[in-house]
Amino acid sequence: MARYIRHACAFCVLLLVALLVNAARVQLVQSSSYDANPANRRPTILRYQQPRGDILVGGEPVTGSTDTGEQLRYERTYRDGPLYAPVTGFASQLYGTTFLEHAEDGVLSGTDPMLAPLPLWNDVTRRASPGGNVVTTLNRKAQQAAYRGLHGRKGAVAAIEPATGRILALVSTPSYDPAELSGNSEAAASAWARLNHDPEKPMLNRAVRQTYPPGSTFKVVTAAAALDAGVVTDLDGRTRSPDPYRLPGTDTRLTNEGDGCRDTTLRDAFAWSCNTVFAKLGVDVGVTDMAATAQAFGFNDTRLRVPFAVAPSTFDTHVDKAQLALSSIGQYNTRATPLQMAMVAAAVADDGRLRTPYLVERTTRRGGESVAGGGLRPERQVMRPSTAVRLRELMTDVVREGTGTNAAIRGATVGGKTGTAQHGLGNAGVPYAWFVSWAQGDGDPEPKVAVAVVVEDASADRGEISGGGDAAPIAKDVMRAVLGL
Repeated sequence: MARYIRHACAFCVLLLVALLVNAARVQLVQSSSYDANPANRRPTILRYQQPRGDILVGGEPVTGSTDTGEQLRYERTYRDGPLYAPVTGFASQLYGTTFLEHAEDGVLSGTDPMLAPLPLWNDVTRRASPGGNVVTTLNRKAQQAAYRGLHGRKGAVAAIEPATGRILALVSTPSYDPAELSGNSEAAASAWARLNHDPEKPMLNRAVRQTYPPGSTFKVVTAAAALDAGVVTDLDGRTRSPDPYRLPGTDTRLTNEGDGCRDTTLRDAFAWSCNTVFAKLGVDVGVTDMAATAQAFGFNDTRLRVPFAVAPSTFDTHVDKAQLALSSIGQYNTRATPLQMAMVAAAVADDGRLRTPYLVERTTRRGGESVAGGGLRPERQVMRPSTAVRLRELMTDVVREGTGTNAAIRGATVGGKTGTAQHGLGNAGVPYAWFVSWAQGDGDPEPKVAVAVVVEDASADRGEISGGGDAAPIAKDVMRAVLGL
């Protein structure tokens, strides 16, 4: 009888070992596949069992969480949602996350291992740490000024601190309230359908995800290339530029909006935005040096993250001379995001140095202890410092007595460049109004802000639309906010 008992005991032990082995296989080997199975709601339920961390602007949260008492317990809330939507994005129980909510999801949701004092213990217990916070670089007053200036018109604003690359404002309009998408109700699904079918595209982040022909604002890049290459050595020397200018190899004649551009100086051509002068300069510089300068500013860069991805701005490197002439005045295939053009202005302001722009100052645990971030981002020398000095002089002339006088600020030195970019079939679309600028307070040792503004549907007759009239006043308000003037 004892032999049968021993056999039974051995069989029970074997079953127990098999059970333990299977449990270990499920927990350690197959856990990821079970977690990823759409039928398994446990990870989703766990994700919303605690409040999400916050995104901070000026030390104050612009996000929050509300307890719904439902199975997916906490929903995301937003303060001034439309104002900050291009930065925060949304965190939806139905549609996932975008922008900072996505790029910093690990910190905000509490799943980032750096938040846990005992990461291995958290792995064993499968418990998330409390959500951490994301501290942004935004200047609240500058963000508000940009949003207020656009006043619901289609357009965007990007502002950067030249010496550091900190993004001070990032606005896109028309906008939307991310809170409408937070939950999993019929209302969230209805809002999703409405926003996605809206022809005004309120969820499109025009500041970093939309590229536009930069028009005459690109002449800053062309001037930098011409000065660095030695094609122009004297700002006040005659440029030998015909008016009209026949595009090389074609019968097409390029003209200007005003008179006085024939053989004019670079100083006057820049102040009054002479297309003929800059088209010829681009051809004289050549595609190799033009492309090298554009790429140094950030064009054709597919890797830029702030920390979410930025659409690459483009300068076509495979063009004939006629196409190069048009590319050099910001037309043909040349396209740029507002953030890219703010980077152009920032490089001019900072002696030709360009810092990689960034939006997150640091991440913290819920109690405020820093987890990551801080420190300057990489920089590169875009142009010779002497070239940057001369470009600042040219941009200052634009605001003092050229097409950008609407951006002048009492108590500050302001440099700028206007642009009116044609687009559409046969240039039939309403032109985009551009303005790029930088500003330095009279008491500041260096420029404190660089701004780019684009207005898609400028509120004026087609013949009256201009960067100086429609975009410059918005840039002025943003710069004043940063300078405290």
